[in-house]
Amino acid sequence: MATRTPGDALAHPIAGSAAKRTPGRGHTRSAVLFLAPFGLLFTAMLLAPIGYAVYQSFFKTNRSGLGLGPSTTVFAGFDNYVTALHDSRFMSSFLRVFTLGIVQVPVMLGLALLLALLLDSRGAVFKKVFRQIYFLPYALPGVIAAIMWSFLYAPSVSPFTAALRHVGLDVNFLSDDLVLASIGNMMTWAWTGFNMLIIYSALQAIPGELTEAAVMDGCSGWRVAWHVKIPAVRPALILTTVFSIIGTAQLFNEPAVLSQVAPTVSPTYTPILATQQSADINNYNYAATQSVILALLTFVLSFGFLKFTQRKGTFA
Repeated sequence: MATRTPGDALAHPIAGSAAKRTPGRGHTRSAVLFLAPFGLLFTAMLLAPIGYAVYQSFFKTNRSGLGLGPSTTVFAGFDNYVTALHDSRFMSSFLRVFTLGIVQVPVMLGLALLLALLLDSRGAVFKKVFRQIYFLPYALPGVIAAIMWSFLYAPSVSPFTAALRHVGLDVNFLSDDLVLASIGNMMTWAWTGFNMLIIYSALQAIPGELTEAAVMDGCSGWRVAWHVKIPAVRPALILTTVFSIIGTAQLFNEPAVLSQVAPTVSPTYTPILATQQSADINNYNYAATQSVILALLTFVLSFGFLKFTQRKGTFA
């Protein structure tokens, strides 16, 4: 009869653990196979274009004979970046969009938060109807909405201008002084419902025991909202703020449509419009440079805001 030694007893658990680890490697291979299609698409559709744009930004195309002769592409180093940073029109477009975002984003998110709190209140009626009404502007395609607003702003047909004339005010919403505010109004109208839905979804995830305890302690509706609901949806507010920063930096539809009816909206009114103009005149290397600068600035603003809120403990 074969006998088992203490060494055999110790060897079996080790062998068993090794057998258990073997399927883990198989699961890893399966996960890699499932993630491979996404990885290929992500690389081909996002990483490769970004890398190609960065690569093109370091070259410059020289043309001779008033642009009619043969062109040569030479390595330019950081010359395109120096030119872009000294381009007053390109830098003014950044300042214009930054000024717009400083005012428009807090106003839009404040309205979105207010609407979400009203929908989440106990006394709200027809919640589904009002939720769809608030969300409807976002469902309208952006270009169509911009065309609609261009008619509403045009001095000759605008009902707002006509109404203000009856009270003695001559207001041109497409003037140099008001066109930026008009664009901000268009953005607020289009995106408030989208942000409201995100915040409202976060409000729905708040445990009912928290609000019930606050009510039992004597808190009114607005005190419950201020002390319980708003702190609970801070992550949603930060998320919508980051989305809004990225969207504002990429502002294109509204000024592109208004430029057809508002002479004050120049072809370089926003950074993306300036980049598009460079591409239209076949200066692709400079357009790539402007795109890289815009992407870097957008990353710095959005990621910087996120790190700032984390440092302040907003997610806690």
